Amino acid sequence: MAREAQSDQTKSPADPRELLAYDAGTLFESADEPALMGPEIRPLDRGYRLAGPALTVACPGGDNLMLHAALAEAVPGEVLVVQCHDPNYGVWGEVLMTSAIARGVAGLVIDGAVRDVEALRAARFPVFCRAVAVRGAAKKRLGLLRQPISCGRILVWPGDVVVADDSGVVVLKPAEVPQVLVKAKQRQTKEAGIMAGLRDKQTTLELLQLGEALVTARAQSQSDAVRNEGQNA
Repeated sequence: MAREAQSDQTKSPADPRELLAYDAGTLFESADEPALMGPEIRPLDRGYRLAGPALTVACPGGDNLMLHAALAEAVPGEVLVVQCHDPNYGVWGEVLMTSAIARGVAGLVIDGAVRDVEALRAARFPVFCRAVAVRGAAKKRLGLLRQPISCGRILVWPGDVVVADDSGVVVLKPAEVPQVLVKAKQRQTKEAGIMAGLRDKQTTLELLQLGEALVTARAQSQSDAVRNEGQNA
């Protein structure tokens, strides 16, 4: 059954600070049904990290009126997740960022372009975007606010939990977050053991128990080679 958009769904079941203890890759691999934005959505600068419930926004191409509307009702800790439909316009800049910081917004994930890059980087406000464009936007047309939108080639619902760092942008179902945190802790502990083994000169074949897979792959390769020779004879 499809989820219904919840206009008042603004809080994650888990504290976002717990999610920030893990990298996006670990959280993605710890979830049963995660969504991953395309690699075209990249951090504006290195070292950005964010986690929080999505405040979804869709703007008509070349217009950012709905971003102003979104900030007027943003709840501290929310992440703006935006579809702007035209990356030739810089719909986000220093003015909107200053408002976002003052209102406690955790960061911006935008399928579109930003501008005022030096100011954005200097403030260390987390921005993940498709492009940079100097052309400004109009402020005339309505779009969508707190409704399901597409961003980074995936569907994002209001209140979905967004986690992002240098490796990518992951979107989780809110109800899944507590279980993801448990699995992420287990993965982190397991990987710490693997790293210790590697420093002790053990191989990844040993630690990840890949010996049997390697034997199988070699046997399959030999079988394929024999088959190809027979077909070419």
